[in-house]
Amino acid sequence: MSVATNGAQRASGHPSPRLVVVVLAVLLAVSGLAASPPSVAAAVPAKVVIIVGPMGSMTATNRDRADWLAATARSYGADVIRLYSPNATWSRVKTYAQGANVLIYLGHGNGWPSPYKPYQPYTKDGLGLNSAAGNGNWNLRYWGEYYIRNYLKLAPNAVVILNHLCYASGKSEPGRANPTKSVAIQRVDNYGAGFLRAGARAVFAEANSSTSYILRGLFATDQTMRQIFWSGPAAKGTYAFSFSSSRTPGMTATMDPYKPGTYYRSVIGNLDLTAATWRSP
Repeated sequence: MSVATNGAQRASGHPSPRLVVVVLAVLLAVSGLAASPPSVAAAVPAKVVIIVGPMGSMTATNRDRADWLAATARSYGADVIRLYSPNATWSRVKTYAQGANVLIYLGHGNGWPSPYKPYQPYTKDGLGLNSAAGNGNWNLRYWGEYYIRNYLKLAPNAVVILNHLCYASGKSEPGRANPTKSVAIQRVDNYGAGFLRAGARAVFAEANSSTSYILRGLFATDQTMRQIFWSGPAAKGTYAFSFSSSRTPGMTATMDPYKPGTYYRSVIGNLDLTAATWRSP
């Protein structure tokens, strides 16, 4: 493992066959000339960026969860960059997340609709990061949809995974009333919008469960994003429904409530996108 500059930790496993392009030029020897050597391009591993935002006493738990996801991604040959609190600042995220094939975030969520009015895109529906580096796990600042869509450029067909945060999957904060179905739909649509504008083609949100199944689906199957979503261990289906995005025309969302009012799982984007296409150049 090597440590990149500015506090970002990078760990690489063996190269995957994700983007291997092999060009063989074989020329028969003519008039005593030897054949030209084949030209072989190196494998380019998927770039997986994992962010752990400040969550006070819960930060260590999220780091452990993130380390498990990092190990899973590395087992498939991915190049993993970890941006963990207390050094998960916007400047570092903006530097290291560019071109990510998978962007994973664990931390506080600040979505809309919420009790914290009024709506504005500068803090809502984005990432909760360290306001300053190296100053503990309580210094929190939200960088909202405006910053995601204007300053991040993810890889084509990138996948975003939002894990263990409020609002992104439609759910409320602990201790607050469950949302109506209409409010939950708006939360999922809004939280996905900035990341979809930044180049993502699927935004998964799992409020309570591990998301390692998404990495397996991406790297080891040819399933669609919809099929990957339904392969999750917490998938229920009893109260599931889909809707067309109003924030991002052409995109579709599926939500899988545990029971009416409890919105713990969602995915929004191009749900017909296959993992094979995601792995292609």
